[in-house]
Amino acid sequence: MRERDFYRERRETKRARFSCPYCRELGDFQVRWLVREKKGRLPHRANPADRRRFANLRSYMVREDEYLFCTNPRCRRRFEIPSQQSVVLL
Repeated sequence: MRERDFYRERRETKRARFSCPYCRELGDFQVRWLVREKKGRLPHRANPADRRRFANLRSYMVREDEYLFCTNPRCRRRFEIPSQQSVVLL
């Protein structure tokens, strides 16, 4: 079985505050996340190896955005999201 069979996926946006490394302006940004929640029950076609794997799984979020654009109209440069995890366990 694939890993997708064990999770329910949904997309979510969360607000985060970052400062642009070029112009130092502080701004609020919408960061996109993929939320993978562990299903309540195992699918019927699972074998014993899948059952062991399912028992060890946890829900988690994966950040989809790697870069943001500065909100300052004079700057508008692209910068990498600093100091924030790309995977968060729930």
